Amino acid sequence: MSIQVREARKADIGEIFAIRTSVAKNHLSLEQLAEMGITSETIAAILARGPCLWIAEIGRVPVGFSMVRDETACVFGLFVRADHEGRGVGRLLLERAERHLFAKFDEIWMETEISSRAYAFYKRAGWLPIEKRDRRLMKLIKARPVSSNL
Repeated sequence: MSIQVREARKADIGEIFAIRTSVAKNHLSLEQLAEMGITSETIAAILARGPCLWIAEIGRVPVGFSMVRDETACVFGLFVRADHEGRGVGRLLLERAERHLFAKFDEIWMETEISSRAYAFYKRAGWLPIEKRDRRLMKLIKARPVSSNL
């Protein structure tokens, strides 16, 4: 089955949290997310401001999502259900987030754990590590590709 990526809607919030809490690496519970200020209400408010969150579906079943922060040029999150990893879902979600941010910014950024599989995934996608942060995190950047019309 093919992967479809679409803009998230308010009706997707439950699935977004189900995906986020289903991951083994970088797992956070609903309680931990709420302590960080990430609740259904905050996601609904973010969605109301405009496109910033995309859902990947296989057979109309949500299997992953990506999220950006327009105000800071940041890829804020990308999560794929473990049983759908390795199928290209993450790559498509990352490309969608990048395309959105590169429409507004020349350079975008994110953070991820240095020891994670995600770190290697982002490096393969052209992201450059530039600064080690607290909690074993690395800041990565990516510049807008230069198009060539020869």
